Amino acid sequence: MEHYDFRSGHPHAQPNFRNLVIRPMWITMKTALRTIPLIGRLPMLHNDYHNKRVSMTDGFTEQRIGSDHVSTKWTDSGAYAADREASEVMPFVERPVTVMYPYERLEDLEPWLFVPGEYNGRIGIIWETCTACKACVRACPNDCLHMTSETRVNVLDTTTEGDEWHGYGGEIEVGGLAALPKEDPTEAETFDLVHAHSAPPQEYDFGEIIDLSGSTATVKWNDGSGVGDVLVTDLKPAEQDIVSGRIDIGRCMFCGLCAEACPFESFFMTNEYDGMSGYTRQDLWFDADRTRVLPSVHKERVDMELEKRARKEKTKREKKAAKAKQAAEASQGA
Repeated sequence: MEHYDFRSGHPHAQPNFRNLVIRPMWITMKTALRTIPLIGRLPMLHNDYHNKRVSMTDGFTEQRIGSDHVSTKWTDSGAYAADREASEVMPFVERPVTVMYPYERLEDLEPWLFVPGEYNGRIGIIWETCTACKACVRACPNDCLHMTSETRVNVLDTTTEGDEWHGYGGEIEVGGLAALPKEDPTEAETFDLVHAHSAPPQEYDFGEIIDLSGSTATVKWNDGSGVGDVLVTDLKPAEQDIVSGRIDIGRCMFCGLCAEACPFESFFMTNEYDGMSGYTRQDLWFDADRTRVLPSVHKERVDMELEKRARKEKTKREKKAAKAKQAAEASQGA
């Protein structure tokens, strides 16, 4: 599986002769050619929505300009990026209009102004490595971060049998929470963090352990699907913690101080600039599911934190075993 490398930047943002000279000249020429009737309709002069043809007749557009005018008002009715407008009286006479975001994107039109590797977008949090230390809350100058509860899998429990650090996490027990990895991870693997307008897909199904009998666990699922029996080896221990997961994007100034203050590299600024607007202030409150970032996106950071915590847990268990051995030897000697 390939992941987007935020540090490498957009290919159109590389400082070379093509992007600094040739491409700006071509974009300027396209803009000028769009103002010419008939020639301005050529497909080569228009940009699709990330190379995808999208229908113009969405519900919001119909409500804004009227469903009766969708096919007559916009000359580019087959696709978004409508930058030419015609009238009902004289539909053959066109005039240029401002290109509409997000149907033509900043990184496509002005790549020299958009460098994803240095852009502070929506706050992203890897909940698997968060310890709720509140360092981010104390560092935030605008009081954007607020505590909330989040059910998650600890980074020590994300390993599978055969991994180097497997076995240093928690245990499945009655009354505790457990997570079952989803059978089809396709949705999580194809999720586009940069342009997403919704919460990332959850990688687990969570439930409460109500009974353990041998190698089988009876789980009451949190999604309301009922009770089911699952092999203990298929489950991972889960926990519900109080974390700084609720963020008021309306107050955030994207300074990145929360990411700098995080000692566990759980907080960082993503490159997402879409979906951070709304019609009410309540729309700008992002809950824990909206700020969650999949561990697979930043696997290197997650693995570093996993190794650090696993080594600490290993040392702790070795000291505990040594103390127990000394106590046993002392009792035998007495």
